Amino acid sequence: MTSDTIANLSPVRPSASPPLTASLLITVIAAATISGAWFFQLVEGLQPCELCLEQRYAYYLVVPLGAVIALAAARHAPRAVLVVGLAVLALAALGNAVLGGYHAGVEWGLWQGPTECTGPIGDLGNAGSLLQRLDSVKVVRCDEVQWRFLGLSMAGYNVLISLLMAAIAGWGIVRSAARRS
Repeated sequence: MTSDTIANLSPVRPSASPPLTASLLITVIAAATISGAWFFQLVEGLQPCELCLEQRYAYYLVVPLGAVIALAAARHAPRAVLVVGLAVLALAALGNAVLGGYHAGVEWGLWQGPTECTGPIGDLGNAGSLLQRLDSVKVVRCDEVQWRFLGLSMAGYNVLISLLMAAIAGWGIVRSAARRS
C-alpha cells in the first residue's frame, strides 16, 4: 500500500479546508459536551454549581461561532476572517480550560473556591424561619464532586475537552497558514 493510497483512504480529503474541518470538529465536540452537561442535569438529576454554570458560557459561544465559521469557510470567506474566528474559538476554549482547572483544584481542595459555593454556610437567621429557608435554598457546593469517572470529575473532563478544542483550532490556524505559502 502506497502513501497515496493511504491518503485517499483518509476520511478528510487533502483538499478539504482546514478552517472548515477545524470549525466543524469544534462545533460538534462543543455541542456534544454541552448536551452531555444538560443530560446529566435534566435526566440524571445532577445539579450544577456556580462554577459549572460559568464553564458552560464558553460552549454557548463556541457552538454558534463555530457553525458561523464553518459556514464562512464553506463559502470561501477570506483566510484572515477564518483565522481570526479560529483564534477566538481557541481563546474561548483555553479560557474555559483555565476555569475548569480552577474548579478541579477547588474540588481536590488545592485552593479555596468562591464563597458563593464553598466553605461553611454563614448566617442562617433566626430559628423560626430556619427550616423554611433550608427548604427553599438549594446550594450546590463547588468543592464537592457529584460525579467521577476514571478519577476525573466533570470539571476535569471539561479541561481535557477544552484543551482538545483549542488544539483543533490551533491546527486549523497553522494548516490554513501553511496552505497559503
